[in-house]
Formats: sequence, C-alpha cells, structure tokens
Amino acid sequence: MRRVTGLVAVGLGTFLIVLAALARFYVVGQVVKFPLDENIVTTLTASNVSYFNTGLLQELTKVSMTDTSTTQGDVAAGSKHTAVWNNFSYLYDNTNQQTYSYSLRRLAFDRRSGELVNCCGAAIDGKKVHMAGLGYVWPLNAQKQTYEIFDSTLMRPEPASYGGLARIDGLRTYKYVENVSPTQFATQTLPGSLVGTAQQTVQLGEYYTGTTTEWVDPITGAPVQVTLSEHLYLAGSSGASVLNLLNGSFTSTPGSVAATVATAKHYDAEISVISLIIPATSGLAGVIILIIGMILGRQPRGYEYEDEAMQDLAGAPG
Repeated sequence: MRRVTGLVAVGLGTFLIVLAALARFYVVGQVVKFPLDENIVTTLTASNVSYFNTGLLQELTKVSMTDTSTTQGDVAAGSKHTAVWNNFSYLYDNTNQQTYSYSLRRLAFDRRSGELVNCCGAAIDGKKVHMAGLGYVWPLNAQKQTYEIFDSTLMRPEPASYGGLARIDGLRTYKYVENVSPTQFATQTLPGSLVGTAQQTVQLGEYYTGTTTEWVDPITGAPVQVTLSEHLYLAGSSGASVLNLLNGSFTSTPGSVAATVATAKHYDAEISVISLIIPATSGLAGVIILIIGMILGRQPRGYEYEDEAMQDLAGAPG
C-alpha cells in the first residue's frame, strides 16, 4: 500500500511540474495579448498655444487647447494574432471655442509585439499608407531599448529611445523619448499676401518638429502618460519658418493618467497570476509531492529481509 501511494504521488508531482511549465511557457503566450475590444478615452491639454486660424486668416496666440483621443477596437476585424483599433483624435480651441483639427487612424497590429500590420483596412484619415513600427502600444514585457514608432504626421517610423525609470501614480514605468528634428513632409500653395510677398500664390514646404515623451507600463505595454511638444509651420527654400500653423506643448490630464494607471495595474495583477503565481505554486507543489512520493515508494530494507524470509519459509518442505 505504501509503495502504491508513493507511485501515485510521483505521478501527481510530475503532472504538476509539467503543468507549471506549460502555464509559464505556453499558456501565457496564448492568453496574455492585447484585447480586441479596446475602449478608452484619453485627454491632453495645453496652454499658451499659437496657431494659424484659417477662418480669420491670422495667427492666434495664448490659446488653451484640448486634444481628446478615443480608441475603440473593431472586434469583428481582429483575429487570434491581430488586433484592429480605430482612433479618433479631436483638437479643440477652448479659448475661442472652435475646432482646430480632427483625424482618424485605423491601425492593425500584432497582439503581443504591438508591431503594425498592413491589413484589415488600416489607414490614416482614410488614406492607405504603408505602416511599420509600433502604433498604439508598446510590446508586452517592453525592454530598456530604442523602438521604432510610426509617426502619423511624417507617415514613417521614428526612433524612440529609452530614457529611464519613473513612478507614475505609484506605477513603475519606462520612459521613452522620440525627437523629430525639423522635417518637411508636404507642400502647400497659398496666397502670397499671407506671407508678405507680392506674388499671387506661393508654394511652401510644410514642416514638423517635435518631442514626444511616453511613460509606459512595461508589463502591459500601455502608455500611461504622454507629453507632446510639436511645431507645424510653413517654410521657404531656406527652411526658415514664414507661417506658424501650430506650436504648443500638450500633456496628459491627471484624470487620464489616473484612469490609465488603474487599468494597467489591473492587467498587471492578472498577468502576474497567470505567468508567475500559478506556475510557481504548481511547480513548488509538484516538487514537494514528487519528493514525498519517491520517499514513500522506497521499500525499507527491513521489509526486504522480511519478504525474503517469508519466501524461504514458503518454499521449505513440510
């Protein structure tokens, strides 16, 4: 009976150890992914913004603005490996109570790496462009390294460098910084009078420069706080600005930061249970039960001698 109990314990211990390995190295990869049904609203604000008002045909200064970004997942378009999220961004002039701009991004990306995928109707403002790098999120288990981030103004990936650790509302985050030097990405034709020339029309280059800093939860890959300093302007062949289109520094509101941090902490806890606690508990229990089983399965030497004696007696002549 003791030997049978030991064999059962050895089998159970081995099973728990294998289960722990499967949970850690297979189940995590199948379960821990970016969701298909994302639904989040984030807000950035800026004061002392300057921009060119096309209705008044003049530059407005010392303006307060709000950038509201709504991201929703297209569940039907997603799959086991790919998520498709739509993002609507709305930039509003609070001071003069009017819209400055709005944009729509539809991005498809790998549900673990966050890398953009050119499928599923991915487009920027309805225009299909080739996308590469990261889009909405950073990789699960993000590393302290430089990542390529798709810039939807320049329509190409730009490097974002690791900039150190920081605590945001008690959450440990990695800081990444994307610096874009003045870069022409388009041209505009407009009346010469707007830029002080006698020409009826002039063609100018449209330039962008800016710095984007994101504080990212490395476990979930979710940005929890963002600051964005951007300058859009028109320039001649020399590259010198002749008309300011937008110049301001935006940062996540405290409410947005609190909401994204709370969500990140919730998912961090779930991931920890799946990837660490369950495998560790199962593995430890398996090792203990396996050792007990091996001990029970060993037949003491005294029993061996007794068995041999019984066999001798059974075989002796009556």
